[in-house]
Amino acid sequence: MAMPLSDKGPYLNAALLCEKVLEEQDGVRSLIRVVDRVTNAAAGQDPPSEMPSFTISLMCVIFMKAGEARGRYAIKLRPEDPSGHKVGDAEVPVQFEPPGNRGITLQMPLNIQIDLEGVYWFDVLFVDQRAGTEELLTRLPLQILYQPQKTGGSAS
Repeated sequence: MAMPLSDKGPYLNAALLCEKVLEEQDGVRSLIRVVDRVTNAAAGQDPPSEMPSFTISLMCVIFMKAGEARGRYAIKLRPEDPSGHKVGDAEVPVQFEPPGNRGITLQMPLNIQIDLEGVYWFDVLFVDQRAGTEELLTRLPLQILYQPQKTGGSAS
């Protein structure tokens, strides 16, 4: 079992999914189209009753502040599909340095193969490789909806 993060840091400021991140010359970021729900619509005379698989491209953005944490760690993203199946991990090394109000910003591009309707969860974990621990920081939901829509048709 993972040890709880100290009340001295590091601290999670924000974690979310969005379509795009813009970074200005002064380092300030703008998050474009924050996403927690995607509707896949299929239109036609006879749209499939089951959702066809598709791929969605998003950015996972994580902001953390060091507090009193120092040194090398990792942030792990662990996706889970609506059936509860873990679909692979992505782990990114991070380094926390003084002063404590400094931190890290991770921008992780995600190309997600969507095969099921429902809620996909993305666990964000803090990994201390020296201690052999990982702790859940937060979970990000992504709701996938399918809307088949019959259109047109022949007039009799």
